[in-house]
Amino acid sequence: MRPYEVMVIFDADLDEETIRSAVTRYTQLIEGRGAQPGPVDFWGKRRFAYELKHRWEGYYVVLQAKAEPAAMDELHRVLSLADEVLRHKILRIPEAVYGKLAGTRPAPVPEAAAPESGAGSAPEEAGESSAAEEASEAEDAAATEADDGTESVSEPAGAEAPAGVDGGGA
Repeated sequence: MRPYEVMVIFDADLDEETIRSAVTRYTQLIEGRGAQPGPVDFWGKRRFAYELKHRWEGYYVVLQAKAEPAAMDELHRVLSLADEVLRHKILRIPEAVYGKLAGTRPAPVPEAAAPESGAGSAPEEAGESSAAEEASEAEDAAATEADDGTESVSEPAGAEAPAGVDGGGA
């Protein structure tokens, strides 16, 4: 089974009970095809950046599931035919992010204190990592300069503009 994330945008004119029952129907559909439904996150009404099927507002729902591709193909077919659904997107997600919804924050992890038995090797490791970090920062700075599209080109002394390019005046 593969992990999937499904975002569904419902018509904002529908009441919340109708939306919840539709989500339950869709989870039961994939469950009937052997999927394991995961967390469901009801985001609520949000305004669109542009008009979508003559609407300016929609009700967003994000759900996750572990399923075979055939089950998700059937869900895609059903969501495409549903009148209450304005738009939907089914994404296959990495195993590492399954169960973590975008709207939720992970619990903070307390920093572990450095063990005293490894104190002799810690400065060496810290020195290596700081050198690696400096090299990485230098590469990032070089990449930033290359990506901004402004290259400094120095012309040799005495070089003239090509023919047809007038520097200023007639």
